[in-house]
Amino acid sequence: MALETLIESLPSLLDGLIVTLLLTAVGILLGTTLGVVLAAGRSYASRPIAYLILIYEKVLRGIPLLVLFFLIYFGFPQIGINLDAFTAAVLGLGLRSSAYQAQIYRGAINSIPEGQIHAAFSLGMSKLKAIRHVIIPQMLRLSIPGWSNEFTILLKDTSLAFGIGVIELMRQGRYIQVRDSSLVLIVFLLIALIYFILVFSANRIMRVVEKKYQMAGYQAEAHR
Repeated sequence: MALETLIESLPSLLDGLIVTLLLTAVGILLGTTLGVVLAAGRSYASRPIAYLILIYEKVLRGIPLLVLFFLIYFGFPQIGINLDAFTAAVLGLGLRSSAYQAQIYRGAINSIPEGQIHAAFSLGMSKLKAIRHVIIPQMLRLSIPGWSNEFTILLKDTSLAFGIGVIELMRQGRYIQVRDSSLVLIVFLLIALIYFILVFSANRIMRVVEKKYQMAGYQAEAHR
């Protein structure tokens, strides 16, 4: 009977897996976009803007992700901003990830010789063009190891979206466990295996990408 229930529940786990992957994809995209902007701002903007970005990074890195989810999902309606659970989770994941990714990218920027941007200026490039065409392409390549680490962390952190009602992999597992409590060990071992396979596969893929785009003579480290 328990085995039949588990087999019947596999499509539900698949649905939850799809939601988990969507959370990961949209969250990392938001975090990457904001992280690049924040890193460029910390490195090249005026001091007041750089200081505001520093405060943003420290605040977002200092708030537990589940608390951030609660602030967005339950707190924002108090100021007239109503978001569904999925959107709130994506926003929380993206904002928190952007604070960590900004550190990764800024470390990569600092490893690029300053003479390169001066050389771009001597060729007639504006500061914006120099950052866009000279600094950012190198920064992105140097950031692959740190970005890969952040990707896998964000992937695992999607499980916390369970706390605000997103029907992702963990919540689907909870639904199965409620229907048949004898399955609790098997179900969550299966979920753990799924996460392991996802993280392992992502790491293998990113190692290939890292080797393909690595830049000799440069090392960029991400500290989390």
